[in-house]
Amino acid sequence: MDQLEIKNLTLAFGGIVALHQVTMKIRKGEIHAVIGPNGAGKTSLFNCISGVYKPMEGDIRYEENSILHKKPHQIASLGIARTFQNIELFRHMNVIDNLLLGRHHRFRSGPLSGVFFWGRALREEIKHRRKVEEVIDFLEIEKVRKKTVGTLPYGIQKRVELGRALSMEPKILLLDEPTSGMNVEETEDIARFVLDIKEELEVTVIMVEHDIAMVMDIADWITVLNFGSKIAEGTPFEIQTNPKVIEAYLGEGS
Repeated sequence: MDQLEIKNLTLAFGGIVALHQVTMKIRKGEIHAVIGPNGAGKTSLFNCISGVYKPMEGDIRYEENSILHKKPHQIASLGIARTFQNIELFRHMNVIDNLLLGRHHRFRSGPLSGVFFWGRALREEIKHRRKVEEVIDFLEIEKVRKKTVGTLPYGIQKRVELGRALSMEPKILLLDEPTSGMNVEETEDIARFVLDIKEELEVTVIMVEHDIAMVMDIADWITVLNFGSKIAEGTPFEIQTNPKVIEAYLGEGS
């Protein structure tokens, strides 16, 4: 079943074409990787899906409904969460509070009950904190749960950002370079968590990633972009043996 469909997406900034007639189908329950050289349009694609950019042409359909004209917070409320290549956490807040921010769209209590912290507001706080603790356990960050984010190692901060996205209880998770700047051990941890997100949480994952070895190990399907255009898609084996991909991305003779 196609959970997200991108049809003939075109995006340009002045004379620079970031995306040209890009079409993709993301099936429910899969890890779908998007790869390509720097400047291929990968992050621009994510920004279109999450509502940050408005494409010039094409459509984006989530569960058969167009989301093209929705605002980022509306798209997030539908169940599409994302992480960022550059960490976008509140560095002076602790881990729990950063994760709670991922649940802000689920709060229903009014400002009065929130000020006095009673009734519905209190019940909601308990409910949301319980969910956040589940995410903390899932990502194995119990020891740092009350620590200020800015004091944590880079790899743990990336895990916290992943946790904030998971706290939204998404149906689709967009991961933008989840292992960038990480060492081998940290990369292996993230790869394991991504697989667990798919298998245990049953969340569809769309992942932009430069670590080709990781992509080939865990992705079910891969789309390759080059200069804003789709040049190939298929299984990891098909991508590894595709001449266009070898020439454009992996390099001749790889």
